[in-house]
Parts: sequence; C-alpha cells; structure tokens
Amino acid sequence: MAHANSLSSEPSTQTRTAWELPAYLLIGTFFGVVLIKSEVVSWFRIQEMFRFQSFFMYGVLGSAVATAALAVWLIKSIGPRAFTGETIRFVPKPWESGARHRYWIGGTLFGLGWGLAGTCPGPIYALIGYGAGGAVVALVAALIGTRTYAAVMHKLPH
Repeated sequence: MAHANSLSSEPSTQTRTAWELPAYLLIGTFFGVVLIKSEVVSWFRIQEMFRFQSFFMYGVLGSAVATAALAVWLIKSIGPRAFTGETIRFVPKPWESGARHRYWIGGTLFGLGWGLAGTCPGPIYALIGYGAGGAVVALVAALIGTRTYAAVMHKLPH
C-alpha cells in the first residue's frame, strides 16, 4: 500500500449556527447510549476480547470496519457534500519508512492502555455519564498523556 487516506474537507467560510451544538450533543448522547446498551464499553467484554475468550468484540469491530469501508467507497463513488456544503475529499497520506515504526509503536501503546484501563478514549465520557467512577481516572490519564505528548512532540521524529 503506497498511501493511506485521511478525510478532509475544504475550509469553511460559514459560521456555526445555533442548532449545531445541540445537534452534536444529541448525536453524542445517542452514541453513548448505544455504546452502553450494546456492552462494547464493558470492562468485562474488553477483557474477554484481549484474552480471546469471546468473539463478541471482534464481531463488533469487524462490522464497524466493513461499514466504514462501504461508507468510504460510497463517498468516493458518489461524491456527496457535507451538511455545510463542503466537498468531502480523501487526501493521500505519505507512507514513508519512518511512519511504520510510529504506527506500530503507537498502536501497541494504545492497545496496552486499552487493555489495562478497559476503555479507549472514545467511550470515556459515556462511562462517566453512566456512573462508572473508574472512567474518571482513565480520563485524567488520557488528558495527562495528551499534554505530555504536546510537550515533547517537537523532540520526536515525525
């Protein structure tokens, strides 16, 4: 594979409308409820996955990959516009030799954190809203990790 793709859109000249924030909050809340009800944020389900004791999470992740692949294919084929009217484009990312190590190391660190904490960054807010107090620790750790990366990123090979 010579290039990976990243999603991009043209710069927007429009300002945010009053309905956008409530719409995003509603969509995010719905997504959080789906994550909780489907048990994909369950620490026990995640541990089952990492211990190869259940196919459940692999089925969820596999169907998500298939859905995303279909969506990307449709976007590239049909060429729809975003709700704001912007053109949706996929911009090739260069796959230089140094990037392989970066992705491998980053993916390993992400997987270790996911396995140890029992959550990845996306569902942390859903878990906090659900009342899982341990997710607050994961949120604080994620924020510390993000700030640490921001502080040292200029020293890292990119």
